Amino acid sequence: MLKIGFLSLALLSTTALAQDGTDWPTYGHDKGAMRHSPLAQITPANVNDLQIAWVYRMKPAHTEAATDTGEAARRAAEGAGAQRASQFAGSEMTPLVVGNRMYISTPYSRVAALDATTGKEIWVREIPGPGQPSLRGVEYWAGDGKTGPRIFFGTRDGRLIGLDAATGAYALGFGGNGVVNLKTDEIMNGSPAAQYGMTTPPIVFRNLIITGSSVQENPALGARGDVRAWDARTGKLVWTFHTVPRRGELGYDTWAAGSTEKRSGVNVWGFMSLDAKRGIVYLPIGAPTHDRYGGDRHGDNLFGTSLVAADAATGKYLWHFQVVHHDIWDIDLESAPLLFDAKVGGKTVPAVAVVAKNALLFMLDRVTGKPIHPVEERPVPASTVPGELAAPTQPFPITPPLARTTFSIEKDIADVTPELKYWCENWIKSNNMAEGVQYQPMLPDRPLIVFPGTEGGSNWGGATFDPKTGYILVNTNNFGQVTTMVKTDGPVAWMPGGVGGRFQQPGTGLMCQRPPWGQLSAVDSKTGKIVWQSTLGITDSLPEGKRDTGRHGTGGAITTAGGLLFIGSTDDSRFRAFEIATGKEVWTHKLEASAHATPISYRGTDGRQYVAVVSTGGSYHNSPRTSDALTAFALPKGSAR
Repeated sequence: MLKIGFLSLALLSTTALAQDGTDWPTYGHDKGAMRHSPLAQITPANVNDLQIAWVYRMKPAHTEAATDTGEAARRAAEGAGAQRASQFAGSEMTPLVVGNRMYISTPYSRVAALDATTGKEIWVREIPGPGQPSLRGVEYWAGDGKTGPRIFFGTRDGRLIGLDAATGAYALGFGGNGVVNLKTDEIMNGSPAAQYGMTTPPIVFRNLIITGSSVQENPALGARGDVRAWDARTGKLVWTFHTVPRRGELGYDTWAAGSTEKRSGVNVWGFMSLDAKRGIVYLPIGAPTHDRYGGDRHGDNLFGTSLVAADAATGKYLWHFQVVHHDIWDIDLESAPLLFDAKVGGKTVPAVAVVAKNALLFMLDRVTGKPIHPVEERPVPASTVPGELAAPTQPFPITPPLARTTFSIEKDIADVTPELKYWCENWIKSNNMAEGVQYQPMLPDRPLIVFPGTEGGSNWGGATFDPKTGYILVNTNNFGQVTTMVKTDGPVAWMPGGVGGRFQQPGTGLMCQRPPWGQLSAVDSKTGKIVWQSTLGITDSLPEGKRDTGRHGTGGAITTAGGLLFIGSTDDSRFRAFEIATGKEVWTHKLEASAHATPISYRGTDGRQYVAVVSTGGSYHNSPRTSDALTAFALPKGSAR
């Protein structure tokens, strides 16, 4: 026991010495999620000298049968829908590095600490199922002087787990043997069998662990999406923020009478961020359930698809900005709100930027919630689905969309090959598809093509910031969606059905609109204008000269003081570096599998700057997990200056 205490306090001392920005102690590097490293050893001039420093295999050394048995148990317990997701799930994990220790979660129900310079295991903790640990990573708490540092993460079956950061042992005194049951009666809302878990790490503020949740997207009634804070030492509940307002609370009147009762969705399944100095937590909240039909929930539906600022110590509401009124497109907010200091009109403004699947970028004063660049409410199409009442206007920022928001059957059909053009034209014509515009509600009588689709724009990877240039950098997907609304006999009158899915040729990964299909954009935070856009990704299956199409991706980018942006994300199994100033791709490495994750950069004990990324393939896009690699890159020993 004395030895464990000594290790914990020694690690706490190391942590205190490591807060110079050269570690990567939380998902966004800093609590404000800028995802910017001050390290400058790797530059555009030497980036092509990068070499693989080490590779950690996340798959345990024991037999394949043991791994399969664990996955089978998890699938059986999580139900048929989750079984399908688990079958394909790869890792979307961003490692953390504190004092040369790297903390990770894996697709094999394990959490581990590694030597960040060598990749060698320090400890490994198996996490019994049925719900596996969050596949997007863990969160680090530095301790309070009496209690040593801890690692926190949620599971897909609704547990919040604390481990001793020094040893990997379950955290003494936290909940029951290191585990807190998140599925309380209050949160399950009278639906004890409803889906509830965590797919993304929590965020730490002082001695609080602030948690979001993953809930169902349909049916409409189920577990609450409330955000909660827990004592990092004891696991006791400290505060709850009601994401669907209760009677008498702000926003209750934005829901039709009775429509808030037992309403699910309106949850933070993505990443939160913090202004630690001001004590403000920023909550990127998702859409209400059902996420495609709102005939049973007329009104703007606060705080659905809204950015909410709350007092991090108490959970008290401060302000909100609703990005989508009455969301019936599954836009969600899921990426970490990006906190930065904006230089606008000769003044420095504490700002927060938010991006989402609608491909729009909003920049707000993070203290007041007021836009720092103009935002206007514009009329949008009305719904023709019986019973639906779409919002008459939606907010649009001065910054142009960062991804495609329109499509013309006549002008925009993909023509990278004659065969693809013929197939897409025939598919559209034979199904009598209609052209949609942004925020057009789905149709009750024919398929509608809408851009961006549910996997378009910016997903949970979100944005990064470069302090030197003042650029906000975002990777986006030009993905369309085909959807038809059909009448049902169930509790929801209309649901998507019939002809639908991605706007692409099945089995080929080829989109039915002209490229680019994936892009990287730089926006000047001073003006809101796009500085440059680069194609992100290639399609290997196309003929030479036509492969520069851009590709679909999940996961985000990071920036470094060396003037580089590093990004995996794309489904072409590449890891890339771009020059921030110009948008020029300056380095590419072919990985074993696609890296649907956000990378990190840190300094090792040997003085070298490392860049690390997880690449397993898979994800929720029905592609198999084909690798188990966590790869760290660095310049050759002795070459870095």
